[in-house]
Amino acid sequence: MNKTLLPIRIVFIALCAAAGWLVSATILAGDHNRWLAIGVGLGIGMLIVLVDILLRGFSIRGLSALTFGIGVGLLIAHMVGTSPLLEFGTLDPATVYLVRLGLFVVCPYLATVIALRGKDEFNLVIPYMRFVSHEVDVPLVVVDTSVLIDGRIARVCESGFLIAALVIPRFVLNELSAIADSGDPHKQARGRRGLEVLNELRKIKNLDIRITESEVARREDVDAKLVFLAQSMGAKLLTTDYNLAKMAEFQGVHWLNLNTLARSLRSELMIGERLEIDLVKQGKEEGQAIGFVEDGSMVVVGDSRNYVGHRVQAEIVSVLPTAGGKMIFARRVGEAE
Repeated sequence: MNKTLLPIRIVFIALCAAAGWLVSATILAGDHNRWLAIGVGLGIGMLIVLVDILLRGFSIRGLSALTFGIGVGLLIAHMVGTSPLLEFGTLDPATVYLVRLGLFVVCPYLATVIALRGKDEFNLVIPYMRFVSHEVDVPLVVVDTSVLIDGRIARVCESGFLIAALVIPRFVLNELSAIADSGDPHKQARGRRGLEVLNELRKIKNLDIRITESEVARREDVDAKLVFLAQSMGAKLLTTDYNLAKMAEFQGVHWLNLNTLARSLRSELMIGERLEIDLVKQGKEEGQAIGFVEDGSMVVVGDSRNYVGHRVQAEIVSVLPTAGGKMIFARRVGEAE
């Protein structure tokens, strides 16, 4: 228990007991009722403190939903209780009072439960919530599980090129934890890699990371919920999942793909440019050896078959575009390392 709150709670319980004594002294007759009133006040104070402890960690979003639900429920109860459609003329005042009391208890309860269950939809109703599109002061990017597992997002954020707040839904974190706890070693390694990337993102200074308290009932609903969140927040969707990207595009949501970014950052190799390359296997033609550059393009180096397994310096003589990328032809210059 918080040491600061403990004396406040004790004083509050004592005030409730004193209020019970005051009520008995001013309203109730007889000294035998005073101890009962003090006990009732003490019990009410302890009950309120217990509710306070149970509500520990209750979010501002939940408080807003609670207030909104109670207000709407009371309004509905008042409208129903005073409606001319309900005729209370044949009932005695006590029954009418009980009926109206029931309305004022049941309607706020139902409205509050509905408001608390619909967290994401409720965000659109409250104008001062942080994730409403017209209140957003920085660009928002909703992050998919595949991006965290991929890992390149951490290096992109470290470079400072991504000037946007990363929005990570709670169900994405839950899915990542479930993958990390999987019995499949490959899935487990991918999940743990995603958790490591998440910790790396938290350590980056001046990086705005926002966790949304959103849940999904079924795994199949994750993609649809991601698209919905991006739509409701006016955000972009960051993913490496092609199917999810196409779904977002169909819904009118802008999406970002790290693979597209990586392809756009590939350097253009020109004829006459020199590069160092590791030769990994022999080519089809006599004397050829093959290596690969960082973007995966194949480099065919002439007169280098005897240098397979070594790093050589080569000069580009031609570049041939292909369906899978580029094929680069080069000639060896200098000695192998």
